[in-house]
Amino acid sequence: MGSMCKINAAMSIWTRLSLFVLASSLCLCLCRAEDSAMENIVTEKKAEESHRQDSADLLVFILLLTLTILTIWLFKHRRFRFLHETGLAMIYGLLVGVVLRYAIHVPSDMSNVTLSCNVNASPATLLVNVSGKFYEYTLKGEISANEVNDIQDNEMLRKVTFDPEVFFNILLPPIIFHAGYSLKRRHFFRNLGSILAYAFVGTVVSCFIIGLVMYGCVTLMKQIGHLGGDFFFTDCLFFGAIVSATDPVTVLAIFNELHVDADLYALLFGESVLNDAVAVVLSSSIVAYQPEGDNTHTFEAMAMLKSFGIFLGVFSGSFALGVATGVFFSLTPFNVTKFTKLRDFPLLETALFFLMSWSTFLLAEACGFTGVVAVLFCGMTQAHYTFNNLSPESQNRTKQLFELLNFLAENFIFSYMGLTLFTFHNHVFNPIFIVGAFLAVFLGRAGNIYPLSFLLNLGRRNKIGSNFQHMMMFAGLRGAMTFALSIRDTATYARQMMFSTTLLVVFFTVWICGGGTTQMLSCQKIRVGVDTDVENSIGPDGVERRSTKQESAWLFRIWYNFDHNYLKPILTHSGPPLTATLPACCGPLARCLTSPQAYENEGQLKDSDSDLILNDGDITLTYGDITVSTDATGAHTSGTPVGGVVVNSDEALDRELAFGDHELVIRGTRLVLPMDDSEPPLSLDSHRHRHKNETMS
Repeated sequence: MGSMCKINAAMSIWTRLSLFVLASSLCLCLCRAEDSAMENIVTEKKAEESHRQDSADLLVFILLLTLTILTIWLFKHRRFRFLHETGLAMIYGLLVGVVLRYAIHVPSDMSNVTLSCNVNASPATLLVNVSGKFYEYTLKGEISANEVNDIQDNEMLRKVTFDPEVFFNILLPPIIFHAGYSLKRRHFFRNLGSILAYAFVGTVVSCFIIGLVMYGCVTLMKQIGHLGGDFFFTDCLFFGAIVSATDPVTVLAIFNELHVDADLYALLFGESVLNDAVAVVLSSSIVAYQPEGDNTHTFEAMAMLKSFGIFLGVFSGSFALGVATGVFFSLTPFNVTKFTKLRDFPLLETALFFLMSWSTFLLAEACGFTGVVAVLFCGMTQAHYTFNNLSPESQNRTKQLFELLNFLAENFIFSYMGLTLFTFHNHVFNPIFIVGAFLAVFLGRAGNIYPLSFLLNLGRRNKIGSNFQHMMMFAGLRGAMTFALSIRDTATYARQMMFSTTLLVVFFTVWICGGGTTQMLSCQKIRVGVDTDVENSIGPDGVERRSTKQESAWLFRIWYNFDHNYLKPILTHSGPPLTATLPACCGPLARCLTSPQAYENEGQLKDSDSDLILNDGDITLTYGDITVSTDATGAHTSGTPVGGVVVNSDEALDRELAFGDHELVIRGTRLVLPMDDSEPPLSLDSHRHRHKNETMS
């Protein structure tokens, strides 16, 4: 009995202990569940607050753009030209930046912030184990020591700071594509040699001039002890590359509104479009400069040649990729619309065109090339080929879509520039560096324009006058591309100083140079109100200018004939049918590749590029008393003039193209058409008046 009692007592104690442990476990589980529920509630509240904050930040930029658009309307209504829309966007951005910096403080929750953690590196992603739960943290960036105690006041400023990749992958592609897609090819190709010289040679010259001047400033800053970090010669060259990218959007908008000389517009626009691409590749090549040895900033010939090879390789690869994708998009799926019903759905057609065009930029970046160069030449190729395959409604939609995206993206970037002046945390303003930068930019632009213009005028028939050169010098504004390149990397002291100085350079050039465009045009006596579609023009020296057929480069005459007769019929509905241009043995293939629309368009006298060069077959030119016929091979035959004097056809062609008017006879239809881009057809009254004067003389 005693032993049984002991056993029962032991079991009773064990049961109580078990019940106690079970109850404790249940309580612990309930506590943990309650803590987890509370933690989830806190997390949801933080997510909701973050969502509201992000919405407020985006609302700030939407209101900025709305205010800019309303002010633009007011300026256009009142015909104010002293300040462009981009300058307005920057002013509004500055005002909002001041308010966010000094008037609004959104404190962060600092109760659970750990200000000390011994880690030997700064990983992009950090996993933290808190009581068995793992949390992921991402790197926001470095905070200077004097700003650690002010973190709680920086939440709003941090929210309005965008990732630099947003500019490169989202905002820049539509701007660059629109530049290529809306390019006026006629005046661009007429001045192509000069544009290439300014864009390639001029940008490189400007980069090295600015780099050398800034290196002198940096050396001076070291001597007097005003330099707070490392600043090497490669950094100076990088600064020269990014500020050599011109963006005269303000000047070009005023030019377009005032109808300034088409050649001046083409020179400025073409240079700005191409030198943006050159500056991007040049800056990446400078970053890739890596000499062997411990000191990576010394001069080494092999490293320099390697960087030059990278420049050529990246640029040519990006160019080839952009053209290839443009041609591919013309082949499929838009070229198959010659035989399918995709044209019956303009919305789908426009959406496909938009996505394929944007994918060119991302494809180039993913392949290690430069998306800016690729999407620029893709836009030019799309405008030349794919545009002709779109339905009329899709043609209008794509033009308006990219024009709208370009407008919004450009104004957003300029608004953000003004905002960044007060919201960026790591500005480094050095007076000596700023003054040296303005001097270097001026000297670099002068070294680009004046020497190259002198050399180009040695081979140009239409000289680039001194007033045009002064205007191009004055119009070298810096803009979106310079800002995007400078903000992409602000990790080091040198890059932070570059970024801060670049903002000031952009502000000055947009406000002062852009605002003074109208006054500069008047000062240089540059004609305005010139219709770019009228062929007669006045040169920079005020003398009437007549462009002849010989001014069109022979290379482009060959290219035009090949493109008009073979490429356009294959890739588009334009041009003559392949059945008329290919040999007879290729008849089945020609009929297979020729669309019904091509036969319908066969009767058109010229396509979108025929205003560049008129060199088609079966053309008879009548010059006064001399008739010159041109066959498909380009051979000339001439008739005998009145009076029995035989004149050599080539001499007559050159003489009359340079000084006389002419008539064009095609398939029995007589039209008075210009052979060049600067001479209008004579009206009937003026023709009679001239004929009367010639008879009297």
